[in-house]
Amino acid sequence: MPGRALLARLAKHPRWWALIVAFGLGLLSAMALPPVHAAPVLLLAVPGLLALLGAARSWRGAAARGFAWGFGHHLGGLYWVTEALLTDPTRWWWLVPLAAPALATVTALYAVPPAVVAHRLPPGWRRMVGFAATWTLAEMLRGVLFTGFPWNPLGSAWAFAALPIQAAAVVGVHGLSLLTLLIAGLPAVASRRAWAVGGAGMLVLTTFGAWRLSGPEPARPPVRLVLVQAGVAQAEKWREDQRVNILRRYLDLTATATKGMPAGTSVAVIWPETATQFLLAQDPEAQRLVAAALPLGATLLAGTVRAEWGANERPARLWNSLIALDATGETRAVYDKSHLVPFGEYMPLGGLLPIRIAAGGMDFSAGPGPVGLSAPGLPLFGALICYEVIFPAAVTPAPRPAWLVNITNDAWFGRSAGPWQHLAAARLRAVEEGLPLARAAQTGISAVFDARGRRLALLALGEVGTLTADLPAAVPPTPFARLGHSIPTGFALVVLGFALLQRRERAGPSTA
Repeated sequence: MPGRALLARLAKHPRWWALIVAFGLGLLSAMALPPVHAAPVLLLAVPGLLALLGAARSWRGAAARGFAWGFGHHLGGLYWVTEALLTDPTRWWWLVPLAAPALATVTALYAVPPAVVAHRLPPGWRRMVGFAATWTLAEMLRGVLFTGFPWNPLGSAWAFAALPIQAAAVVGVHGLSLLTLLIAGLPAVASRRAWAVGGAGMLVLTTFGAWRLSGPEPARPPVRLVLVQAGVAQAEKWREDQRVNILRRYLDLTATATKGMPAGTSVAVIWPETATQFLLAQDPEAQRLVAAALPLGATLLAGTVRAEWGANERPARLWNSLIALDATGETRAVYDKSHLVPFGEYMPLGGLLPIRIAAGGMDFSAGPGPVGLSAPGLPLFGALICYEVIFPAAVTPAPRPAWLVNITNDAWFGRSAGPWQHLAAARLRAVEEGLPLARAAQTGISAVFDARGRRLALLALGEVGTLTADLPAAVPPTPFARLGHSIPTGFALVVLGFALLQRRERAGPSTA
């Protein structure tokens, strides 16, 4: 194949040139991620990397090439972190050129073990399989080490629609990553049998997806969802002169969307993360205004800051919370975010790095973890605030709820790829858990997904308005919901063991 010959020639160039090519291939691979979802680019980016790894003269050279590929991949996927700094450029201008490369450097380290393993394996399907399995294990490790950062797993390349991601109900998004790499690496094998196996695998996955989507729909609970997207820019959000105006915007949108709904209808109105500056759990006047905007039988699920007051009427502790307020203004449930964002909601490393992107001078306190919440007229639900929705197998409390609520403030990321990648994570959690998910975002993208990941309603990025939808029903717990990461971990270990075992058998018994 001319393409393989070209890659082989590039791989034998001087080290610096190989690193540049690896970086470029990694950058190309980022196009497979949301919102582009150009998964076919992996058919070049992955075999190209495998050729570079095979041509490396030592494991150190392979590690450097793997790092360069990972750096390009994550830099292309995480460039949007710079948008958060541009909300206050006079303060953070010096960090603008550093933030995305620094984060990409850390995440690129997880590409080194797969590169070294692939280098040590013989060319062909063993190298491809060993790389795919080790990448998947490293990707899962990235989700737990140092509080975890499982953003943009390769399996999210398929989250543009419900059909391609149905396998996540069994193997999770990391299992999808493994399947994606096994398919993407086929050009490195160059075997008709390999292509036949890959084609059969794609047919099986497509058939499984179609079968699962054609399954019977359980009866829906009699609940109407109203998601409010007020379109408040981050630069405007905490301005004191906008405090009342922003609350009024949410109240007006809520009143308009719920006007004419029959009295006694179970309605869940959902506002995004820290929707207003008012402490809705502790401000009687704000609660009175909310109650006036809600119809009888409605419940507001709103993101808000919650405080514990100390001496001199100053807050001693803060929580990033979701509260449920009924139509009388009474608080019926509270959830405190447990998985906080480093450098945003708390200072890691004991504050050794003096970087706090979010406004305010205090760390937020972490809540106890996922809990089931109940409110009048609503089925038991689980709350996920912003960042928490990106963690597979860590989103569902016990007992199992009937639905998930994800509130977020993606205004930090402007009109970049960030909000779309966050939305893809939410969609995948719905499929993995077999639970419907309602997502309210401050500037978008707000959406409702059913328990199989079908999008029922959406408010686009930057749009101001509301969307209404009937709450979908849950489906029985999926295999992934029952067994979690043990499934993709076992899958990856079996695949890796098969590649290593075959290599050992080919080597034959030792004569030493």
